[in-house]
Amino acid sequence: MRKKEYRKLISMGIVSIMMAGLLTACGESGIMADNTTSQSIEADEADEESAADVKKESKTSSKTEEAEDAKSEKMDNAESASTGEDIALTDDNDISITKGGKYTVTGSSKNSTICVETEEEVEIVLDGVSMENETTPCIYVKNADKVTVSTTENESTLTVTGSFETDGDTKTDAVIFSKDDIDLEGTGVLNIKSSDNAISSKDDLKIKSGTLNINCTGNALEAHDELEVTDGTINITGCNDGLHAKDSDDDSKGSVLITGGTLNISATDDAVHGTTTVQIDGGELTLKGSECIEATYIKINDGNLNISASDDGINAAAKSSTLTPTFEMNGGTVTISMGAGDTDGVDSNGDIYINGGTLDISGQSTFDYDGKAEYKGGTIIENGTTTNTISGQFFGGQGGGFGGFGEDRNRDGEFPQNMHGPRGGEFPQDMPQQENNGNETY
Repeated sequence: MRKKEYRKLISMGIVSIMMAGLLTACGESGIMADNTTSQSIEADEADEESAADVKKESKTSSKTEEAEDAKSEKMDNAESASTGEDIALTDDNDISITKGGKYTVTGSSKNSTICVETEEEVEIVLDGVSMENETTPCIYVKNADKVTVSTTENESTLTVTGSFETDGDTKTDAVIFSKDDIDLEGTGVLNIKSSDNAISSKDDLKIKSGTLNINCTGNALEAHDELEVTDGTINITGCNDGLHAKDSDDDSKGSVLITGGTLNISATDDAVHGTTTVQIDGGELTLKGSECIEATYIKINDGNLNISASDDGINAAAKSSTLTPTFEMNGGTVTISMGAGDTDGVDSNGDIYINGGTLDISGQSTFDYDGKAEYKGGTIIENGTTTNTISGQFFGGQGGGFGGFGEDRNRDGEFPQNMHGPRGGEFPQDMPQQENNGNETY
């Protein structure tokens, strides 16, 4: 009788050791799940497997071997958490990512938010996802070193239909809302529909690849500091602004840089808007709006742009106190078609410099400027006629006038000595450098 009790005590001790090892492994993995979620299914399966292992080891292994198995399992779990997890969406179930890594998201949901809060880098892979919310973002980055949202070949759709709720003092007013840097890339299609903004970053926003189809009532792509497009296809319809870079508290921030990609933008206000600069170094752009490109300093180095505007095609306005309003063209091809009325092809509250490329403007007023205008090279076509001068209207500005050369500007078109800027640049010297209710935690 004592031998049987002794064997029973040994068996219970082995079970206790193995269960303690499993619980420690889960704690180190950084994964927590509420019992009401689908994660409980995985937990049940893990318990069954553990029980089977205990039964087997109690017959064939020593206590030392069992401890080594538990240690190995802990290491496997920790590696899995660091390299990422698979997330299956369910209705009314928020996902909390609290650890860096790559997370592949599948399935569909209603009123579910993927929330990121970590000091590390996170990649969220959307693999044929469908998310529809009423008042909250589909993806909400509260804190992160950087977040990348990427797509697979399986098309994904994110939608918010109602009025966005605030999160404390934060107005989360976009389908993808980030307080930190966020990049978008991938091989597939991401559709975004919003009752306000589509994608908003309180820091930098970069579009690197993939296809974005956006329909919204607010701004399609919004950043506080810099908004950059390097590649991909972006189709925007029905939005207030297409690309929008602005910090309401600091007029030395808010720049747009486009180096490539295909952009088709139809906006009710500005197709591309920057507080400080808009610089275009390449890409295929088809822009429709009230004013298609607006910033304090607008520079076009390359690319093919087709602009249709009901107000000004290109407007260099005094948005930033750190720069002189300027339009500068060094290359590329720009075709501007203007609506009737008091509209301008190129309007600058300051200066105009044309050094290269082809600028073809059709409209009642091709140029309007208040400062100086200089032609150094390239081709200018005004209503079908090629010219080598910059005509202009005079509305009380310092320059303007027909012929377009300011009194202190020579016809050879030398730049002012203080003209330079970022990225090899020609901008002025004062240009700035740029509770858990069924939720899951990863």
